[in-house]
Amino acid sequence: MIKTAEYVSLGHPDKIADYITSYILDRYIENDAAVRYAVEVMIKDNTVVLGGEICSKLQNMPFKQYVKAALQEIGYDANYAKIWQDKAVNINKIKIINLIGNQSCEIAAGVDNGGWGDQGVFVGYACRGDDNLNRELYLARRLNRELYNKARHSKNLGLDIKTQITIDDNGQILTAVVAVPMLETEDLSDFIISALGEKPKQIIVNGAGNYSTHSSIADCGITGRKLAVDFYSTASAVGGGSPWTKDATKADLTLNLYARRLAVANLDDNDEVWVYLSSCIGKAELPSAVLKYRKGNVFGEFNLQVESRPTVLIEELGLNKPIYAKLCRDGLV
Repeated sequence: MIKTAEYVSLGHPDKIADYITSYILDRYIENDAAVRYAVEVMIKDNTVVLGGEICSKLQNMPFKQYVKAALQEIGYDANYAKIWQDKAVNINKIKIINLIGNQSCEIAAGVDNGGWGDQGVFVGYACRGDDNLNRELYLARRLNRELYNKARHSKNLGLDIKTQITIDDNGQILTAVVAVPMLETEDLSDFIISALGEKPKQIIVNGAGNYSTHSSIADCGITGRKLAVDFYSTASAVGGGSPWTKDATKADLTLNLYARRLAVANLDDNDEVWVYLSSCIGKAELPSAVLKYRKGNVFGEFNLQVESRPTVLIEELGLNKPIYAKLCRDGLV
C-alpha cells in the first residue's frame, strides 16, 4: 500500500497561530499554575486576533509583547522583516485585536472538584520504527525540520515550509514534495537527499513554480487546522481538539499525550497500537479506555485500567509547567 504524509514548519501561518497561544499560556503558567486558559488565534497579514476565555489572578497581560516575542522565536524577527519586506509577516507592524473573556463559572466549578474541563475522545498511536511513528510521517517531519533549520540561517529561503513524503510497501521513498518560499530559485535536491538519507525516485520543489510571498501575508493562519500534522497523519484517527490552545484541565493535550504514552508503553512485540480514552466534563473517572493492536495480520483489543485523575496526570506529564511552546514546537513524541 502506498502511503503519504505531510508536515508543516513552525513558520506556517496555522502553526504560527498555534505557537502564539502556546507561548502566551506559558507566560501565564510561570506566575499562575492554576490558570484556566482557552485561547484561539487567527493571524492574517500583520493582524493577530485573540479570542477565548482566561481565568487567572494575573491581569493586564502584555499580549502584544507576547505575540511579538513568539514571532521572534519562530524566526520572524526584525532581520527577517528587513530581508522579506512586505512578502511575509512583519514583526514591526503587528496589530492585536483582543476578544478574550472569562471562563464559564459552571465549568470552573467542575474542574475545582477534581474533574476534567471538557469531554471527548482522545487517541494515541505507536508503531515499530523511528520515534515509534509511521515512516511516511517521520520522514516528512525530519525533512521539514532540516529545511526549517536551513531557512533560519538563509537569506534566500523562507520559514513557511511544507513537506510531503510518499512511500511504497517496502518503505522506500517514491516522492518527496517540498514547498518553500525563495527570493531566487535554489536547487535543493542534494540537501533533500542528504536530509532523508536516501534518494527519492522523484523530488518536487515548489510544484507551482517559485514564489516569495508567504506566511500570514499569503495565507490566513488559524489554531487547530493542522491536527493531522500534530498527531499521526492518516495512520490513526485524530482525538479531541487542538492540543495547543488550552490549559491541561481541558484534556485536549493531556489525554492525547497520555494516550500516546500508553500506546508506546504497550507496543511490546506488536506492530501497531492504538489507545482510545474518553473523558466526561466535571468528572475525574474516564468512561472508557481501550487498547487496540495489530501484530502481523492479527488484530485485537482489550480494556485498559489507567490513571484518570486530572491532577495526577497533569503533574506526571509536567503540564503544570511552562512547556507548551516547546511541545508545540517539538511535537507530542
